Amino acid sequence: MRPPRPITKDQEDSLNQLLKKTKTKADFRRVQCLWLRARFGLSSSEVSEAVSWSSGAVRRIQAAYFKEGESSLIRIGRGGRRNENLRVSEESEFLSSFLDKAKAGHILVISEIKAAYEKKIGHKVPKSTVYRMLTRNGWRKIAPRPHHLKADKEKQEAFKKNSRK
Repeated sequence: MRPPRPITKDQEDSLNQLLKKTKTKADFRRVQCLWLRARFGLSSSEVSEAVSWSSGAVRRIQAAYFKEGESSLIRIGRGGRRNENLRVSEESEFLSSFLDKAKAGHILVISEIKAAYEKKIGHKVPKSTVYRMLTRNGWRKIAPRPHHLKADKEKQEAFKKNSRK
């Protein structure tokens, strides 16, 4: 078995700084896998006990560090919209064409917005995609209160005045 690759004093100092900069537990443990080796000369099996990971995982982390450097230790989170058709800024730009019609008090029909959206992105989408896009951009459904077509305001007021309480 060959001897482990040595970690220089400069690398150890940068690992010390990196330990202070980490924000997640997993990042801290990844840096710790190398820091424990550099600081105390622990083997991968001893480091794995200290960080509660398998020795294979520790060896992979150490190998990635020697191959790629510090960028292999700090990971970017998994958040974000991976399956988006348009960016949020593009969505708001797309909806701005319908904004004039909405401000004028006209009723917006989802099927019209959906057809324009499908034409823009080049494939079909379910209605729920359009509704989620509208919600994401702060649009909401405002409908007037229903009233009867034959309702007579004068008769209603007269009834209110003359009715028994």
